[in-house]
Amino acid sequence: MHLSDVDQLFTPGAVAVFGASDSEGSVGGQVYRNLLGGTFKGHSYAINPKYDEVAGRPCYKDLVSLDKHVDLALIATPAAQAAGILEQCGAAGVRVAVVYCTGFGEHGESGAALQDRLVEAARRNRIRMLGPNCLGVMRPQHGLNASVGPDMPRRGNVALVSQSGAICTAMIDWSERRELGLSAVVSLGAAADLDFGDILDYLAMDGQTQCILLYVEGIRNARRFMSGLRAAARLKPVVVVKAGRHPAGSRAVKSHTGAFVGSDDVFRAVTERAGVVQVDHLEELFAAAQVFGTGRRLTGERIAIITNGGGPGVLAADRAQDLGLSLATLSETTNQTLEQALPAHWSHGNPVDIMGTATPERYRIAIDACLADPGVDGVLVILAPLTSGDPQGTVEQVIEALKKTKKPVLTCWMGGKRVAAAKALLAEYHIPQFETPELAIEAMSFLARHLRNQRLLMQSPEPISQEDSPDVEGARLIIEGVMAEGRKQLGIIEAKAILAAFRIPTMQAVLARTANEALMAAEAVGFPVVVKIHSPDLKYKSDVDGVALNIADAQSVRRLFTEIVERAARLRPDARIEGVTVEHMVSKRAARELMIGVTRDPIFGPVISFGAGGTEVDMLEDQALGLPPLNAFIIQTMIDHTRVSRLMAARNQIPPMNRVALTRTLQRVSEMVCELPEIIGVEINPLIGNDKEVIAVDARIVVNYRPPQQTTYGHMAIHPYPVTLIEHVQLPDGKELVIRPIRPEDANMTQEFVRGLSEQTKYFRFMQAVKELTPEMLVRFTQIDYDRELALIGVVEQDGAEVQVGVSRYISRPGGEVCEFAIVVADNCRNLGIGARLMRSLMANARLRGFRIMDGEVLTANSRMLALMKSLGFRIENDPQDPAIKLVAKVL
Repeated sequence: MHLSDVDQLFTPGAVAVFGASDSEGSVGGQVYRNLLGGTFKGHSYAINPKYDEVAGRPCYKDLVSLDKHVDLALIATPAAQAAGILEQCGAAGVRVAVVYCTGFGEHGESGAALQDRLVEAARRNRIRMLGPNCLGVMRPQHGLNASVGPDMPRRGNVALVSQSGAICTAMIDWSERRELGLSAVVSLGAAADLDFGDILDYLAMDGQTQCILLYVEGIRNARRFMSGLRAAARLKPVVVVKAGRHPAGSRAVKSHTGAFVGSDDVFRAVTERAGVVQVDHLEELFAAAQVFGTGRRLTGERIAIITNGGGPGVLAADRAQDLGLSLATLSETTNQTLEQALPAHWSHGNPVDIMGTATPERYRIAIDACLADPGVDGVLVILAPLTSGDPQGTVEQVIEALKKTKKPVLTCWMGGKRVAAAKALLAEYHIPQFETPELAIEAMSFLARHLRNQRLLMQSPEPISQEDSPDVEGARLIIEGVMAEGRKQLGIIEAKAILAAFRIPTMQAVLARTANEALMAAEAVGFPVVVKIHSPDLKYKSDVDGVALNIADAQSVRRLFTEIVERAARLRPDARIEGVTVEHMVSKRAARELMIGVTRDPIFGPVISFGAGGTEVDMLEDQALGLPPLNAFIIQTMIDHTRVSRLMAARNQIPPMNRVALTRTLQRVSEMVCELPEIIGVEINPLIGNDKEVIAVDARIVVNYRPPQQTTYGHMAIHPYPVTLIEHVQLPDGKELVIRPIRPEDANMTQEFVRGLSEQTKYFRFMQAVKELTPEMLVRFTQIDYDRELALIGVVEQDGAEVQVGVSRYISRPGGEVCEFAIVVADNCRNLGIGARLMRSLMANARLRGFRIMDGEVLTANSRMLALMKSLGFRIENDPQDPAIKLVAKVL
């Protein structure tokens, strides 16, 4: 299956520069000189009707006069000419273009109209376009500098993707000073077509790239961005720095790129859920590139610090605690080794202070001992340039120690001139080095954050629980009734009815329009009671002092009814006062006041928040965010991120809070958000929790109409696990075949399935000799995005365990109308109809997702597969470029 359609952007064989010239100040001249001045082995052509020759080479008027095949078009003409050049490229079969020129969406309405015509021309001619208003692309391994930037970075394994050309040029310059090599540099510019998602898809599968750095100013397509981000992060570390973290920066970004950035807190929740490391500064981006570029990862968060000075070790230990890293407790074996080798006054703990007289050999003993300790996940080595030290000799010992371990080792050689040679040696061997102990610990924390976020990435929650299913239809009818009345905010009784429909425990609220009705309601629910003002026009009841708590007798109920209603009418004469609601007063015994909220981010859709509740919730600023769908693991991570979580433990005769009940409630809120796209805001505050239960005491829900063309779960940035696609089929031999979407935890079963295929079947499926799936392939095949791709596996039960017997999958092609499929069935399960069932299910789901055509490639020798395709109505044609392949396609 083709996972990318932008290969020719990175590996073109022939490039044409539109607007090439000899002018020193022209963009086209700079781009053409960059192509000719590098080590690019492909063909470079100049296109400009004004010249017959550029840079001593022939210059052509257009592609027709060139009359040669071109893979990549570089357009550096005035903006008004760009759309016409794309038409010319389309007619000549060019499929990828870079547009450098400015004057499009960033220049008001006229520029936006020009950009619309540019995008339309690209799509009509099936051209993938980078830009406009971009620096271009660089591929050091291929000597390709198809950019306006003058300097080609050194070759390496770190890719940089940026919405700012200025950031690209600055980081290239900085990378040279830090001796950091790059595998690719991509400047997205306005990203009118090719965006982060497309480039991430390519880099995820690029063997030359081991780490991806992103500079993000704004997101246009949240689902596409999230999908590409998660796909890449499953295979290699992705590090993001986001501009516009504060309002002033957000306004500057909007004026610069025309893109939206949304809330910084939400973006951080997005990157965590995507398995990505987000940093705040460009300097941190380089630090992350250093540590991830080595390929070494933490498997835990316990670190050892080895130092020849107590002060630097203490500074490192303090910063580790700030960042949530654990100092490893050294094993008895490690302590004995160190005791025998170190001076009597060594620190006898972690940090391991090996004293100021430390020789390179002493460092080596300490490093080896710590790396061999199973309780140590990573090591920081610090050297202060004391008079008796040997900085360069110690580096040599670090180099030797690294040959025997896969654990990350970071270094901090403090000082300047006296350690310069040692630092040069560290750089030569690509050993991460940092100026101060604190910076080194921060870099180690990026590895720890990556480990935590990868656990979140592995989660594939279902949209709705199969146990005690909610009354989704009943809740939807309530919302439709409210909107039919022209209202967007539900009343308290309606809001609590929605919560009850999703099995969220609530305190019953009874509406009372008179003082006598309030008294009867109090008798019905039982004293003590709470009386609250009821008005569709009041966002917060506290604005009119509209809540009375712990009312214990009948006389007080009637008196307070009158007081609350009259006060609300006086303070808000414009508000409709419909009476009060009466509820039983929740016991405060062992109670914690919590809050659950839902907001609608303009970019990433619904976001769920959890934290401390009560009347001062805004002042406390104690909340954690999560993108739905949620599951128990994600919820526990959210809870642990808050300060209020510390109050949930047992203390001072107060029993611990029931976290299971809290988790269940958050799970139900997630289900509500998934199933009811009309909901744009929820505030459950307070949510009272104790050792027995959690109860929603007050709730506010805001709704709006969903867009008419929105697909199921289209309002969410992350597509949930599609549990509704599970099918149960009886095979001819009587066994039950379960067809279901693949999950990340199916990796081992999928690997065994591929290992069990015959050599011929493997060749027919992968079109090359494959013994088993590589770790990268296994991740790519089992950790999928259910929005633009789908993999359905067929499993049967054998000896009480699931065994995979087949798999069919599709992935979306650019444009969203065509998807490419692949299918394979176990050799010992032929003639049972499994392949046909998997394909019919795959085709049906592709049709529901809006795909119009399904196509694929089948080896000519694979007669069984061709027969299956024919039986399913696929059109079969010869591949004009390869007689060994048949092209199959079907209109869905």
